[in-house]
Amino acid sequence: MNNLSASLEDYLELICNLLETGQNLKAAEIARKLNISRAAVSEALMKLAEKNLIVYEGHKGIIITPLGIEKAKEVISKHNTFTFFFEKTLGIDIKTAEENACKIEHVISDDVFARIEAFQEYCSKNQEFIEKFKEGYIKHQT
Repeated sequence: MNNLSASLEDYLELICNLLETGQNLKAAEIARKLNISRAAVSEALMKLAEKNLIVYEGHKGIIITPLGIEKAKEVISKHNTFTFFFEKTLGIDIKTAEENACKIEHVISDDVFARIEAFQEYCSKNQEFIEKFKEGYIKHQT
């Protein structure tokens, strides 16, 4: 599958999250959520449909395909991993953690992401390492 732009990944992530709530999803709802024009949303949805990630037939609503679910879950996993890492491991406030996770999730290579996941797993099992890091960082900043 061709790589998706950050914007299309964000659409796919939003679609997946909204469909998990069980609602019938239409382009107008996405436009409201993102506060953008329905035309811009329709254009993005057509691009996702061309890549077989969703089925989009105008007013009938949006259906995410198995391939779309797989890709969306990859993006969501990266987002959640980075948010957790930034907040819990590095001690960054949740808003900043979320904002940075959203930026990084789109550009990081799979290999580097796998290494960060492994490091996060190590940190989760070694809380004393995290505390020493945070203490050292705070001392370094003052």
